[in-house]
Amino acid sequence: MRRAARFVLLLVAGLGLLTCLAYWVLTRTTRDWFNADLRQRAGLAVLSAEQSLVKHWSEGEFGELSTVLTDITRDERVMGAATCAPDGSLVVATGGFPTAFGCRTVFGWMRREGVGLASHGSWTRTTEFPGGPVHVSVVRLGGSAKPLGAVVLLHDLSFLDRREATTRNQVLVAFLVLALAASAITMIVARVAWRGWLEELKRAITGRPTREFRALASDVRDLVDKLSQERENDVRVGGWTPERLRSAMVQHLQGERIVVVANREPYIHEKLEDGTIRVVHPASGLVTALEPVLRACSGVWVAHGSGSADRETVDAHQRVKVPPGEESYSVRRVWLSEVEEAGYYYGFSNEGLWPLCHLAHARPVFRAEDWEQYQRVNQKFADAVCAEVDVEDPIVLVQDYHFALAPRMIRERLPHATILTFWHVPWPNAERFGICPFRTELLEGLLGSSILGFHIRQHCNNFLEAADTFLEARIDRETNAVVQRSRKTLVRPYPISIEWPVHWLDGLPNAAECRKQVIAELGLRADTLLGIGVDRMDYTKGIEERLLAVEELLVRYPEYRGKFVFVQLAAPSRSRIERYKDLNESVGRVAEAINARFGQGDYRPIVLHRAHHEPPKVFRYLRAADVCYVSSLHDGMNLVAKEFIAARDDERGVLVLSQFTGAARELTEALLVNPYDIRQASDALVSALRMPLDEQAERMRAMRALVSHFNVYRWAGRMLVDAAQLRRRERLTGRLRNSVAPAFEGA
Repeated sequence: MRRAARFVLLLVAGLGLLTCLAYWVLTRTTRDWFNADLRQRAGLAVLSAEQSLVKHWSEGEFGELSTVLTDITRDERVMGAATCAPDGSLVVATGGFPTAFGCRTVFGWMRREGVGLASHGSWTRTTEFPGGPVHVSVVRLGGSAKPLGAVVLLHDLSFLDRREATTRNQVLVAFLVLALAASAITMIVARVAWRGWLEELKRAITGRPTREFRALASDVRDLVDKLSQERENDVRVGGWTPERLRSAMVQHLQGERIVVVANREPYIHEKLEDGTIRVVHPASGLVTALEPVLRACSGVWVAHGSGSADRETVDAHQRVKVPPGEESYSVRRVWLSEVEEAGYYYGFSNEGLWPLCHLAHARPVFRAEDWEQYQRVNQKFADAVCAEVDVEDPIVLVQDYHFALAPRMIRERLPHATILTFWHVPWPNAERFGICPFRTELLEGLLGSSILGFHIRQHCNNFLEAADTFLEARIDRETNAVVQRSRKTLVRPYPISIEWPVHWLDGLPNAAECRKQVIAELGLRADTLLGIGVDRMDYTKGIEERLLAVEELLVRYPEYRGKFVFVQLAAPSRSRIERYKDLNESVGRVAEAINARFGQGDYRPIVLHRAHHEPPKVFRYLRAADVCYVSSLHDGMNLVAKEFIAARDDERGVLVLSQFTGAARELTEALLVNPYDIRQASDALVSALRMPLDEQAERMRAMRALVSHFNVYRWAGRMLVDAAQLRRRERLTGRLRNSVAPAFEGA
């Protein structure tokens, strides 16, 4: 019905435009026709009386001349007539002839237009008069070589205005009738069509679909069944928790352990100068999401051993139990040479694939030698995964762009494995992905997966488009899958999240106490308004744009100078890459410039901490802040936004969030901004600082409810349950194939 209403509005607007055009054409044509008619009438009237006029004028019979003019003006539309000598003097005029149209005045108009009695037999003009428009006609008397004079006739055109008003009223009435008729017909047709569509839909839902609705009915029933099942499970079992995830693993996977392969390890062992070993938690959204899942499910995390004390802490099989003190799962460390790390990690992964997948104005660089190392390292990790499994059809979770080739390599060794690959960064459209010279190998590597997951549906669509463009494969649009060489890879959106509740909050003071501690650490006044940003030092995070938004705020809202301080916690990242070195220096320069411009006494508007920060410190700052600004220029999800929400059990604080993050599709109660629009971002920061506490609480409650329900356990549970169901189908298909094959062989 809304579509019908929009159609009616467009139809009425179109009819209105057509009516205006028709009215303009009609009045213009009518006026031109009347002017031509009056010009012709004047000429005929003078021509019919020309002999009498010339005779009486030549013989000086001016009384008779006046009588002839009076006869010419008997038409009620003729206001008056006059005869004028060639020098512009008045000879005879009818009674009431307006002096404003005297002979000299009319001849003056003619001279300005370059018209003379000797060269033109007649001349006309329409002009305004206090009583209305007047049509002036001048007709020559006598020969053209030496004319006797001219007759001036004045026609009243006020009747034409009356006719135009009548025409306008008739056109408006016609428009209203047409508009009402069109609207009524459209609404009737729409209502009939809507009723018919509803009847068809009812038949489809109740199991009696027509041919046109059969596919839709199947999709609707599947969706209703899935939502009903999820709702029943949530009501019966409760929300997703570590216990529910473990229960799902037991129910669907018989308690099997899972194998995760990721470049970054969840716990890094670093040796300090005094010889002691410290456990460090990396600044990584991937680790933030996956580590709680492994703690809940147990299993093995295969990762690059990068810590200075990592080799000292593993056993003979290169494994170490984690977390320290809990030891619920194992980390299997893979060792890389400097050449391998430089080519696979810094080269192909982060100078090639990272900028390829992020629209953040960095040019991807692809080198043949980096590609060779990428292949070699992917094979090394695939071999490590195969060494860790203890069944022929294990569940393997391959993580992120570092291992695009690993799924196919694992598939070649373990053909019955259920391989679930999750791509944590955006997937570009096919045109941009085509930049990569190794695009075919990457796509085929990923299609070794049983299920390929992305954060949002758009990234799934982009992958399907790339596979359709660059591979000899069939795209199954009904199931959102790619079929290649008889193997199907399902492509699914799984929006990633964080654990709930966050275990790092255990033991932290409440928000008010955290604020006191942070204010004291930074040496700020108690009434300081505090902003926070938490990121790796990466050009996709929009840190420079974030600081420029703070500067714009201080320029346009000077009342916040001395009151607002923005703290940026920036963990160093990929410092071997030149682009990251330049970013680190650029961010430092921007912060220094802003502090030099607005700093006064002890006040510095920007506090830049470029160092690794352990999770407890990060969450303490998140609890203390009045506003958190996530300004990513392009991001798959961004878990810092969700961590800020999880930290605010006081229901205070405002999230300002880039619209180019996956999280923006879920956290709609945040203040969404375009981080490139510095002025808009500064306005959003001010709106956040001025937001009433009741509105803050309302927004925060809504976002906390969403993040608590759609937490990381639900994310992992959905993927693992889908993987388990897929494995059951494949096992059944395998048994059927094995049982049928001998019969055919015997035949």
